[in-house]
Amino acid sequence: MTVLRRVIGRLRRAAPGRRRDSREDEWPISPAVRTAELSDAFTEAFGEPPEGVWRAPGRIPLMGEHTDHHGGLVLPMALPWGVSVALTPAASGSVELRSAQRPGEVVRFHTSDLHTGSPAGTGWAAHVAGVFWAARENGHLDPAAGARILLDSDLPVGASLASSAAVECATLLALADVFGLDELARDRAAMARTALRAAKEFVGVPTGTMDHNASLRCAEGRALFLDCRTGGARTMPLPLDEAGLRLLLVDTRVRHRPNDPTRGPAARSADCARAARLLGVDTLRDVEDLADALGTLPDPVLARRVRHVVTETHRVNATVGLMRAGSLPEIGPVLSASHLSLRDQFEVSRPELDLAVDVAVGAGARGARMTGGGFGGTAIALVAEERLAQVRHAVSEAFARRRWRDPRFREALPSEGAQRLG
Repeated sequence: MTVLRRVIGRLRRAAPGRRRDSREDEWPISPAVRTAELSDAFTEAFGEPPEGVWRAPGRIPLMGEHTDHHGGLVLPMALPWGVSVALTPAASGSVELRSAQRPGEVVRFHTSDLHTGSPAGTGWAAHVAGVFWAARENGHLDPAAGARILLDSDLPVGASLASSAAVECATLLALADVFGLDELARDRAAMARTALRAAKEFVGVPTGTMDHNASLRCAEGRALFLDCRTGGARTMPLPLDEAGLRLLLVDTRVRHRPNDPTRGPAARSADCARAARLLGVDTLRDVEDLADALGTLPDPVLARRVRHVVTETHRVNATVGLMRAGSLPEIGPVLSASHLSLRDQFEVSRPELDLAVDVAVGAGARGARMTGGGFGGTAIALVAEERLAQVRHAVSEAFARRRWRDPRFREALPSEGAQRLG
């Protein structure tokens, strides 16, 4: 695998159009170069070229944080960074996995051995194994279907950008294509449900439906307005580029632990489920009178959770209204209001995220908020293009004064969902 890593490194350094003064992981390389690099690396690793290369992006919720678990509304967009999969089919259900990020590591398993809690259900390979399992359990994939797979990612793990969902979606898209799962391939919502089952039931990640739907169903230049109860969705124009705006991603480099029983999504979901039971509703999506609901709950912690989920759904609708009116800069204050709610009501922020948000707004961002499960990861800021440099500088200086790790920045526009590259 040393050859594999050398091939990938050489091709990335040679990628056309890359800014020489940028961070190595900041600017995505072109699909053509990505396909060539991964195909060459696959051939080096397995001794034959792949059947193809597929890619699924990470995501950012423009609005709608911690609402998908409760049947609410969300508004994500796909990122230019993601996970690429080179794959060729193999016989008799044998699967061999390699990752460009883990040179020398090889994972092998047989699909007939896959069940929840199986040895393949741990670590990074679990997200791939889970897709084979879920596709089989859902009746889409023949149990004898196997593959040789090489993964590559330019999404940072643990940065709240849905890197795990991107692995699952890219793998499922590749399997659907290679094994002729035409009915599944035509239904991206069904693909999202299958990938979600892999994450929740096989890997055991307490995730909602947004990440997989965003990775599979988003479109370039558009956000996905998704109803997490029904699965109904439509893409909506989000012309940030025309408005001279960018989403600036600030990776605090503080890594969250999604399976933490006290400080992860599962703990907050348990709070919300308890509140729903006390209020006599199926999910917090069904709360119609917020004031009455808050007056009913004796526990102030549960009241805070309800306040966030209900008002965040209102903020999704407000953002959609601003998009329809062409008032994209006015989304900024809604972002900032969302952060305050995530910080004070849902209580999933932390000092690094709060500082990134406060300093970005003070330096000229239209608005900002934390994103993802919380307790680390990434903040996003809506910034006019001409103010990007000063916002980045201000946030970097603020982190340096606290002697925190240097944050990493990426600038994003709404990008294409999962697709075959070659």
